[in-house]
Amino acid sequence: MSRFLPGKISCPFAKMQAVGNDFVVLAAEDFPPDTDWRTLAVQLCNRHYGIGGDGLMLMEPSTMADLKMRMFNPDGTEDMCGNGMRCVLHRAFETGKIGRVGKIETIVGLRQFSILADGTITTNMGKPEFAPEHLPMHTDSHPVLDFPLPLESETLPISVVSTGSLHTILFVETLPEDARFLNLSPQIENHPIFPERTSVIWTQVESANRLRLRIWERGVGETLGCGTGASAAAVLARLQHKVSANGTITVASSGGELVVGWAGEGSDILLTGLAQTVFTGTYCLNSR
Repeated sequence: MSRFLPGKISCPFAKMQAVGNDFVVLAAEDFPPDTDWRTLAVQLCNRHYGIGGDGLMLMEPSTMADLKMRMFNPDGTEDMCGNGMRCVLHRAFETGKIGRVGKIETIVGLRQFSILADGTITTNMGKPEFAPEHLPMHTDSHPVLDFPLPLESETLPISVVSTGSLHTILFVETLPEDARFLNLSPQIENHPIFPERTSVIWTQVESANRLRLRIWERGVGETLGCGTGASAAAVLARLQHKVSANGTITVASSGGELVVGWAGEGSDILLTGLAQTVFTGTYCLNSR
């Protein structure tokens, strides 16, 4: 329960990470009912003046699942996040809100989860979406594979899918150096062909069942990991015959490794990885 101090409301939070993707995790019940979550996300995720994070994760009660989660990017936009979902599940489990198996309500629907004794969490990410109107993307191509995207200085072949959040995948021989990555990634994110912007996942195929990523998330910038992005890269690599047709795919990024299972079109994506509580504390809000 929130504690009222002189001129302040002191509310608990957990700082968490999953493959280096870090989040501020809150329970809605600890905050005033009229809290502006979008504005609070901008404030809390600021790495100089707030707690710092790639996003704000909110735990709420659900009438249709064991728990409800909401995710807000550092710019205040609401989104879906696979790594953030595991952080929420880890926090909810360690605070006694959920058991080891169940369902979580998200912005894109209900998702099943299981938590093993070693802390590994598997989440059902649902089916990938390829239809341009559902991505969304201004194109008649379906699916969007090796689509020529014109940028300021060159045209790049992109493949696009939504795994709860929109991702543009660029398959490359080697991951880009800083100059190229920092120049082209925001151009792609904000390209007018994407009315709601897109995350950009540079993807290197290392073997028949292994990918390596460099990640630019919409509304965030470069991140060490991305669960929906890892899922998207694995799905498109399998769909385009860049990896083995069978078995799971290990997806590595700067923050660590995730394991993605996808049996092909019509199948759900299974995402497996860990989550960790880095520290807990209280944050003081102005009460007036």
